[in-house]
Amino acid sequence: MAPLLAYEDKGPDSLPSSPAPSSPLPLVLVHGHPFDRTMWAPQVAAFAPGRRVVTPDLRGYGASPVVPGITPLSRFAEDLAELLDELKVETFVLGGLSMGGQIVMECYRQFPERIRGLVLADTFAAPETDEGRRTRRAMADRLLREGMRGYADEVLEKMVSPHADPQVKAHVHRMMTATAPEGAAAALRGRAERPDYRELLTRVTVPALVVVGEEDTYTPVADAEALHAALPDSTLRVVRGAAHMPNLERPDEFNRVLAEFLARLDGAS
Repeated sequence: MAPLLAYEDKGPDSLPSSPAPSSPLPLVLVHGHPFDRTMWAPQVAAFAPGRRVVTPDLRGYGASPVVPGITPLSRFAEDLAELLDELKVETFVLGGLSMGGQIVMECYRQFPERIRGLVLADTFAAPETDEGRRTRRAMADRLLREGMRGYADEVLEKMVSPHADPQVKAHVHRMMTATAPEGAAAALRGRAERPDYRELLTRVTVPALVVVGEEDTYTPVADAEALHAALPDSTLRVVRGAAHMPNLERPDEFNRVLAEFLARLDGAS
């Protein structure tokens, strides 16, 4: 059966087969809102030569089907499990940025036995506030009414810093404007109802890497510090000169800290 989600599957073990025990762990990366899998292009380029890297488009984003209504984080996690079953990726390192990081936490809640390490980038674990729920629902209505361009113009220099490379800015803006308003609105409504993951983090039994852009105003360094404090075995890295998307703004630095983390996990496995 063909998987629901569009995806990219790169690397030496990308064919449906069982990698040897000594092979590097597969890396699965989950994009944020309102982006698509191409936000991970620098990481695919850096890591796919040596390990399997899977980057899906979440439902409602990129080339995956647009499903209007409400898409809770639990549905995103179920989609990922179904895709990885189809690709025969049994165990893996799972990473995500922003909403993608919250989907990673939901995945750990649903199927922790498959996950060998967590990468939580520019995200947070607390549930939505009453004001936050109202704001997300209002934004969902606005996107359905106006489309994505006005929103993309407004938030571009919060997603990436004002001094970001023009090509990076263009890529981020292009991802946002290409997103279907119906898919983005469904995710916003679902995210407004997300659970509290803070207690779950205290029970995580695998190593975690927490990364944040120093200039991130959506999920500031304090949020990353809270994740780091809650997780039993975590490493915190702050990427200077980056806002909400350090993997694109400072890919060399992001890849360096991710490579260090993956090397530790590969050695343990």
